[in-house]
Amino acid sequence: MSPTPVDWPAVARCITERLTELGLTQRELALRSQVSQAIIRELQYNTLQRNRSTRTLQALSTTLELHPHHLTQLLHGHTPPPPHTDPEPEDPVAQRLAAIEHRMVEMAETLDQFRVDLAMILHNTRRA
Repeated sequence: MSPTPVDWPAVARCITERLTELGLTQRELALRSQVSQAIIRELQYNTLQRNRSTRTLQALSTTLELHPHHLTQLLHGHTPPPPHTDPEPEDPVAQRLAAIEHRMVEMAETLDQFRVDLAMILHNTRRA
């Protein structure tokens, strides 16, 4: 079975267009969506194609005033739902847990980067 095709360039175009339409900066989008600016930069400029949490794409879609599944649908080559289609109501506890999970994923990514940086420093120190 072949992997599902993804269209990261479509996601990048959408983010860029919506930022322009809404007059937002990456920093403002990061603050409002609680998605790191580094991840937004990677997505907007399509510099690193890797699996992203559905919650990350939902947070960005919602903050960009799109349907919560807009970016996910674009990514998988589907036509996104209209922007003002109401999604199914979510349990407030589930929403809060999703926000916590999203933040924990970001912290894990940051810690992983620290680990890589520390390994490089130790490697270079041992060679000196």
